[in-house]
Amino acid sequence: MFNSSMCNLKVHCNEKDMSTLLHFKQGVTDPSSLLSSWFTEQDCCQWSGVQCDNITGRVVKLNLPCHINHSAIIAHGEKENKSHCLTGEFNLSLLELEFLSYLNLSNNDFKSIQMKCDDLSRGILPHQCGNSSNLHYIDLSYNYDIVIDNLHWISRLSSLQYLNLDGVALHKEIDWLQSMTMLPLLSELHLKNCQLENIYPSLSYANFTSLKVLDLSENDFISDLPIWLFNLSCDISHIDISQSHIYGQLPTVLPNLRSIKSLVLSQNYLKGPIPDWLGELEQLQELNLTSNSFSGPIPTSLGNLSCLIVCGLELNYLSGNLPEILVQLFNLEYLTVAGNSLTGNVSERYFLHLSNLKQLSLGSPALIFNFDPRWIPPFQLESIKLRYVSGKLPSWLFTQFSLKSLYIEDSSASFEPLDRFWNFTNQIDVLHLVNNSINGDMSNVSLNSKLIWLVSNNLRGSLPQLSTRVVIFCLYNNSLTGPIFPLLCHNMTGENSLVHLDLGYNHLSGELTECWNEWKMLIHIDLSYNNLTGKIPHSMGSLSNLLFLYLESNKLFGNIPLSLKNCQKLWIIDLSHNNLSGAIPRWMGQSLKALKLRSNQFSGNVPPQMCQLHSLMVMDFADNRLSGRIPNCLHNITAMLADHASTHECRVTIQVPGLLVSYKFSLMMVIKGSELEYWNLMKVIDLSSNNLIGIVPLEIFMLNGLQSLNLSHNHLVGTISEEIGKLKQLECFDVSTNRLSGKIPQSMSLLHYLDYLNLSFNNFMGKIPSGTQLQGFTNLSYVANYQLCGPPLTKICPQDEKPQNSKPMGEEDHDDGKSEFYSWFYMGLGIGFAVGFLGVLGAIFFNRTCRHAYFRFLYRLHDMVIQI
Repeated sequence: MFNSSMCNLKVHCNEKDMSTLLHFKQGVTDPSSLLSSWFTEQDCCQWSGVQCDNITGRVVKLNLPCHINHSAIIAHGEKENKSHCLTGEFNLSLLELEFLSYLNLSNNDFKSIQMKCDDLSRGILPHQCGNSSNLHYIDLSYNYDIVIDNLHWISRLSSLQYLNLDGVALHKEIDWLQSMTMLPLLSELHLKNCQLENIYPSLSYANFTSLKVLDLSENDFISDLPIWLFNLSCDISHIDISQSHIYGQLPTVLPNLRSIKSLVLSQNYLKGPIPDWLGELEQLQELNLTSNSFSGPIPTSLGNLSCLIVCGLELNYLSGNLPEILVQLFNLEYLTVAGNSLTGNVSERYFLHLSNLKQLSLGSPALIFNFDPRWIPPFQLESIKLRYVSGKLPSWLFTQFSLKSLYIEDSSASFEPLDRFWNFTNQIDVLHLVNNSINGDMSNVSLNSKLIWLVSNNLRGSLPQLSTRVVIFCLYNNSLTGPIFPLLCHNMTGENSLVHLDLGYNHLSGELTECWNEWKMLIHIDLSYNNLTGKIPHSMGSLSNLLFLYLESNKLFGNIPLSLKNCQKLWIIDLSHNNLSGAIPRWMGQSLKALKLRSNQFSGNVPPQMCQLHSLMVMDFADNRLSGRIPNCLHNITAMLADHASTHECRVTIQVPGLLVSYKFSLMMVIKGSELEYWNLMKVIDLSSNNLIGIVPLEIFMLNGLQSLNLSHNHLVGTISEEIGKLKQLECFDVSTNRLSGKIPQSMSLLHYLDYLNLSFNNFMGKIPSGTQLQGFTNLSYVANYQLCGPPLTKICPQDEKPQNSKPMGEEDHDDGKSEFYSWFYMGLGIGFAVGFLGVLGAIFFNRTCRHAYFRFLYRLHDMVIQI
């Protein structure tokens, strides 16, 4: 009877815990009604995401992560769709759940953390602010909008064993390490991509007593390799500080890492030799040093690492032979050593016992492949990268039937017979061939890989056929000819998957075809630098997912079709160097970041609708037939303001089953007088070589993030405003060959980044403002401004001219002395003459005899003159 009643007892939620959870709910916005069960009429132990202790009824677990279906295509800077996730305020009142041991709110969209008590910000955790002494697991990762000023409140959670703040902004926290070392039981610390800046490089010791896993990857340390990282007293097993801008060298003596199993230092700036002590880390399973600057030989001591599974050494400056002792690494699955300066021969004897090998990266300019053509490897690779292969491709390559990724780069090896090679690649998901000497005709080739990247291989003939599996197709910089019609308009069985099409830098001809409505998944089209002709087809307007459109340097003509108005996601449009005409469209999408229309025949004015493109960073309309005035609303283009990033990376991640790749896209831009390829978009306005009139609008100088402004070769008048001094980021300024006048603004001397200036062939006047900035340019920057003077011009300004008879100071002092002497000399001479003359007159006037003698002399003199 007693036992039966006990079985019917039901444990109820603690009222205090219920009140705490409801208080948390008040600050949360719940778009998908995840918390719809959270109401007082229902026991909180039955609420969604809540778990209680079966005996006490106290809340011990709160598990509310947000599950996201990742988009197939994610553009850089775009956030994942979290419209269904919890958002609003994460209130630390949850710490009042005294028996809470597990808290997971990862991958939600919380905007802030609310600290209930002021004391929390100072690390004080009084009773009324919470008492979660049992909390051992916290996961707040990938709440990207949360900014945590400090972590002192975490340091009081004495039972915490697992902390994951990946993706949470911690750049304002300067004492994160101190807070973490105050957690005596902490065994896993994940701070990946947290914008951390301080790693305390000079600190010798960090008091982690229980730490096993430390992930500090993808941060912004820009620092030397920290000393404390190799002096941990705990038996740490996993260290990852990859992609964190770390400099320096590894220690020369064996550090306290006896229990380390995974050491990941890749994609940093580490240099010097790889130390021998790495071979003494008997439990090491993963060693990843790729993409650094390590030099010297590969230590033979690595052959002692019998547990090693991953050995990543590629893309360094390692030299010498590949150690044969690596053949002893029976458990090795990943060996990457390509992209170094290794020498000698590599043959099958290096791989005789590596039966578990799944990924191999091999090749250096002086490394010779010397495999027996009859050798059959003991392994079946999933991925292989070969570089600098000469002679023939290794025969054993064609025995790898599990291969999913094949990379061959910088190789002069023969791919013959090509039919065999192309048939072999049909089983491969990723086919990456770059800068090889294939020299093959693609006319009758059919390709089946998901990713096909065939760049600079001297491929010729017409375009190959594609299967519906192909997602990324790039044949950039080859010698392909013929039309694109057969590729795009042939009948496919099933829906195609193509999202990336790049046929740039070939010799393709014909028109662009109207078959684009069959390729609606495309996000990237590059047909630049070919011989394509005709009009831009209306069917391109059906590509609603299009982000990048490169058609420059062809022979296209006609107007830009109105149908492109449907492509509202476009980031970059490059139609330059064609024969397109008509007016510049007024309907461009709000996502547009770069619009390049230079070297066409466009006419009309610059549409004021351009001012509404708030994301625009590049506006290049140079070398057209535009007329009218420059719009005075350009200051509304907010992307060109200084409070935005100075450059923008155009990167896209493509994620489909069996394929995850990230690509960065470039743009050819004319800056500082040269057309170069830029991988990050700068803030550029180029309206040069048109027929624009009027003044340079004052509003253009409000774009204080502008880096290049070119208004040259127009008919602009008026002056340059002193407001130009606000363009602190300006690197290039060209207004040459206009009718501008007035003085050069003094504020231009404050443009410290300016390194290209052209004011020539205008009517500027007066003195060039003084200062090293403007005097640092040559006279070519100012030529043909005939009223302009001052350095660096040779013409001297009137106010700087000296009197013509002026002489050097020492010479003037000498001349002053001589002048004073001659003054007294001539004065004395005058006085002597006057005294003598008066003496003679006095004698004649007062002495009769002298007077008569004088006049008789005069009469005789007169008679003599007359007679003559």
